[in-house]
Amino acid sequence: MRKVLITISFLVILLLIILPFLGITFGAFEDGFQAFFDSLKRPEALHALKISAIIVVIVTILNTIVGVYVSLAIVRGSWIARWLKPIINAIIDLPFAVSPIIVGLMVILIFGPNTALGAFMEDHHMKIVYAIPGMVLATMFITFPLMVREVVPLLEEIGTQSEEASATLGAGPWRTFIQITWPGIRWGVLYGLILTVARSLGEFGSILVVSGNIINQTQTATTLVYQDAEQFQLVAANSLAFVLGLISISILLTLEWLKRRSEHLRNQ
Repeated sequence: MRKVLITISFLVILLLIILPFLGITFGAFEDGFQAFFDSLKRPEALHALKISAIIVVIVTILNTIVGVYVSLAIVRGSWIARWLKPIINAIIDLPFAVSPIIVGLMVILIFGPNTALGAFMEDHHMKIVYAIPGMVLATMFITFPLMVREVVPLLEEIGTQSEEASATLGAGPWRTFIQITWPGIRWGVLYGLILTVARSLGEFGSILVVSGNIINQTQTATTLVYQDAEQFQLVAANSLAFVLGLISISILLTLEWLKRRSEHLRNQ
């Protein structure tokens, strides 16, 4: 029975991950290495990669700061936060249940140019929809649970005794966090950070809706892949998809290495 389950698992991985990526790889180099590099050197491809990088950096920084703070509020918060914990957990997990396309639509309905809030912000030269801020908001919503779900279990595991002892000895909240709390959650923060980078880089549905997919303005790498495929520029689409896949695989391999390293350090 165990061998059967292992075989089925391997076949699923082969069909859903390995074979599609091999197909993308062969498609990227179908016309040779020069065609592959020419596809990546296109102005629209370079701009799309730049926009993707900007979104990844902003979202990762904001989600790290906000995610750690929310995690502390959930686990170390007042009795009100503890009482509301089931509701807060449901809200945090909401992005897992909501389609990314709906997330993009929500951003448009709130900050769109035809809404009161959107019109007010555009009058003050703060464009949200069809601009980077709206793309960042949508991506933040999609990736927000990743940091919280990595940090909360670690905070619950390390408990509060050391933090209370530090406070009793006169250490302030910030010093207690740096010297006591941070060493216990740093690996979780790092895992959450890496997962956020990978998820932000691959986000498509919400970005496509909220960005307008404007060439050389709001187009990301994933939406450019979609556009190239729609226009039957398959080598260009596969080339960019290959680069994105390679980056994601490298990120996940780094995550696995960090997990093994953290387990090794804990066992020492």
